[in-house]
Amino acid sequence: MIRSSSGKTVARRLLIGIGAMALLTLATAGCEAGLNAPTLEFHQASAGTHTVFDGITISNAFVLAAPSGSSLPAGSSAGLFLGLFNGGSSSDALVSASAPGAAASVKLTGGTISLPVNYPVYLTGPEPHVVLNGLKKPLSGGQTVVVTLNFQHAGSLTITVPVEPQSYYYATYSAAPTPTPSASATKTPAAKTSATPSPSPSS
Repeated sequence: MIRSSSGKTVARRLLIGIGAMALLTLATAGCEAGLNAPTLEFHQASAGTHTVFDGITISNAFVLAAPSGSSLPAGSSAGLFLGLFNGGSSSDALVSASAPGAAASVKLTGGTISLPVNYPVYLTGPEPHVVLNGLKKPLSGGQTVVVTLNFQHAGSLTITVPVEPQSYYYATYSAAPTPTPSASATKTPAAKTSATPSPSPSS
């Protein structure tokens, strides 16, 4: 009985020792991985441009083109999508934007975009809130566009953003509407009539 009890005790101690070694091995492996462990690594969730400018974070900025295999023609419009977060100490606003090398003009469809402190503003659609009008050349996925964002207080920031095709993940985003000519531009001028002078009465 004494030997049997001693044998069980030894076996129990061996199991506890093996378990402790296994836990120690796992802990050591975790320490060796440190901040490089795959579960701790940052995986960017989007292909858009990310940057921070004077406390304002610009995230996932991209221009939406036509579906894969096609392109937006010159003269048409394209939407710019992005997220904004003002991490500064005072409110700001996006007052305008431009893309001189890519478009004739850039329009903020709702006017000036307010950026309160510590409040995210998602210009992510599905309808674009920032529209590049009058594309200077055909635009398709895989290209890039240089855009300048003008903030009321932070100033101007120029970034290069990718052009994504309206396919796969971006298939649900809406294409930018092509601006219609203004009434003044399409109004047909009235025909000019020349008045024929009547002969003066003879004296």
